Amino acid sequence: MLSESEIEAQIRASGKTAPRLTPDDIDAAIVKDDYHVFPGTTLTVCCLTLRNGFTVTGESASASPENFDWQIGQRIARENARQKIWALEGYLLRERLSRA
Repeated sequence: MLSESEIEAQIRASGKTAPRLTPDDIDAAIVKDDYHVFPGTTLTVCCLTLRNGFTVTGESASASPENFDWQIGQRIARENARQKIWALEGYLLRERLSRA
């Protein structure tokens, strides 16, 4: 599976110039991140607040409590929340393009 940066490099190399979202656009939409681990569990929840105040959440949990790592849980939960932003921002871009 290609990383976002590899995909971005392929898009640029192919000369595509139509309006589109980039990983930087997705990151720019995020203004705040909050994390919570539910007591007695390995469930980590990330809540990302977007520039318009809308929030998206992502989760992570380890099957074995012995494998739980707060920092890894944060990274996975954040990435899961961040992935949801692509669809939301994609919708907004498509809406703007349909009115042009």
